[in-house]
Formats: sequence, structure tokens, C-alpha cells
Amino acid sequence: MSTNTPTTPEVKKPRLTTSAMIASIAGEGQRVQAAPFGKALVELARERQNIVGLTADLAKYTDLHLFAQAYPERFFQMGMAEQLLMAAAGGMAKEGFVPFATTYAVFGTRRAYDFVHQVIAEENLNVKMCCALPGLTTGYGPSHQATEDLALMRGIPGLTIVDPCDALDIEQAVPQIAAHEGPVYMRLLRGNVPLVLDEYDYTFELGKAKLLRGGRDVLVISSGFMTMRSLEVAKALQADSVDVAVLHVPTIKPLDEPTILAEARRSGRLVVVAENHSVVGGLGEAVAGLLMRSGVHAPFRQVALPDEFLDAGALPTLHERYGISAEAMGRRIKSWL
Repeated sequence: MSTNTPTTPEVKKPRLTTSAMIASIAGEGQRVQAAPFGKALVELARERQNIVGLTADLAKYTDLHLFAQAYPERFFQMGMAEQLLMAAAGGMAKEGFVPFATTYAVFGTRRAYDFVHQVIAEENLNVKMCCALPGLTTGYGPSHQATEDLALMRGIPGLTIVDPCDALDIEQAVPQIAAHEGPVYMRLLRGNVPLVLDEYDYTFELGKAKLLRGGRDVLVISSGFMTMRSLEVAKALQADSVDVAVLHVPTIKPLDEPTILAEARRSGRLVVVAENHSVVGGLGEAVAGLLMRSGVHAPFRQVALPDEFLDAGALPTLHERYGISAEAMGRRIKSWL
């Protein structure tokens, strides 16, 4: 007689996956539009034969795969070589093409900075750099979080910088940056991108800030998806009788100084700059410098990422931890008031 004890068959548990790389910042139930950059570029390239697309092994993750499918003869896969990507884009621009070069923002700025500076910007070449995962839009940690990209790129003379809020912003920005003569760096939201600005009679204009709503107590000056968060905060704070104005600044450089100054000069309001970027060197410091140089001494605060290397993890957790969730932003504004 066998003395072996019967064993229960091992049950395989489902493999847990991380949500760290999910780059969509859409809330539950929020309206979204899929791949607005890729679709807008495909549409534009139908009319403009000189538009070409390049990427550094990230076509699918920058929505450039749609362009590659539509125009394979105008698509160039450069491999994981971001310096080559920018140098090649500069060479194509010299030959009369309008290159749209895509990669992640950390690679397009930190890794390829000297090539952007020397090959593209110094010669004022017509290259459009559209870089995904800006700021804190991935939970993969400092290797993928481009929390200082605006600080780096703002230092390059003659470079236009765009930080769109949503799918509408991106869709309308693509043809305008293509028409602009000179280099452009655009922070890119990809995948399922929120759609919010169509509710505010909004039209993107390169170089222009737009007042989305008025308010007597607080003026929030924001860019990127923090404009979406600012609008959420403004609605939430109405319940506490706090009236919040939101000024969307999609063009970081050149800054729309007249519009910002006109709004900041209205007395009795707290001025808050909200951005998906480090407190160092981004929109907040650009606005603060403008106000000081112009003699506007309004109470001033920043909602931005801290000057530190951020943690890895799920985006909702990180946004709350670092103060750029709508809830955290609302609490801070109430405390400042």
C-alpha cells in the first residue's frame, strides 16, 4: 500500500501587470479621442507632400504608426538612436522636407540635446519634434519621466515650444506647427487622449493664450493636461464659493506676454501657475519672471512637480502624491486662500 499523500494540482495565478506605463491621463467616463496626433498628421500629409515622419523605434507609442501605414515611402525608422534621429531630421529639412520626428520626451531632450541645439536650432531648421510621455505621464520612474524637458528646451534660442491640453489642441496644433517656419518642440499626449476644450469655444492659435473661464478670486495660468485639471478644480471650488479663472497657455515659448499680463494685472486675485513639469525652469518660472520684470506684484503660487527624482508607480497615485491631481490642487488653492 502506497504511503504517498495525494497532492493538489498547482493552480496558476494570473500574472499581475503594472499600470506604470499606462500613459492616458483620462478620468473614468471622460470623453477621449484616439491617436489625435497620428490622425492629424495623416490628414495634413495628404495635402503636403513634403511632410515626412521619423521615429526612434517608437512609432506605435507616439501614434506615428498611422502615418507609417498611410505613407510608407515617407516614413523612416531610425532605430534606438535619438541623436541620429535628430541629425537626420535636420538633414531632411535642409533638403526642403518638413520632418516630424517622434520619440519619448526624455530621449528627444536629454539624450539628443546637443543635436537639437547644434544641428537643428542653430540653423533654424524646419524640424517638428513631437515627444510623448512629457512630465509625469508615465509611472516608469526617472528614466522615462521628462519632468525637466521644458527647462532644457526653453534655453535653446529660437525654439518654439507647445504643450497642448487635449485631443482638440493636438489636432489643431499639428497643421499650425507644420506651417510655422523654424524648429518646434511639442509635448505629445498619445493613445486615448481626453477631449475637453470643445466645451469652451476654443481654437488653438500658435503663440496665443486663451481665457477659458473668468473668475474673481483666483487666476490659474496653466498648460498641458494641467489645464484640464484646472477646469475640474474651478468647477469643484464653486461649491465653496471660490471663483476660479483659467487661462490656458499652450505655447510656452514664445510666451503670450500681453494676455498673461492683462489677466495678472486684475487686482484682488491669487495667481497660480499649474504645470506638468518641475518647479524649476518651466511655465511657472517663465510667468514669475514676466510678472516681476513688468512690475506686477500679485500673490503668486505654483502647482508643479517637486525638484527631485520621482517615484515609479501607478499614475493616479503619483499625481496625488506630487500634488497635480485635481483633488490635491483644489486643496492647495483653498489653503493658500
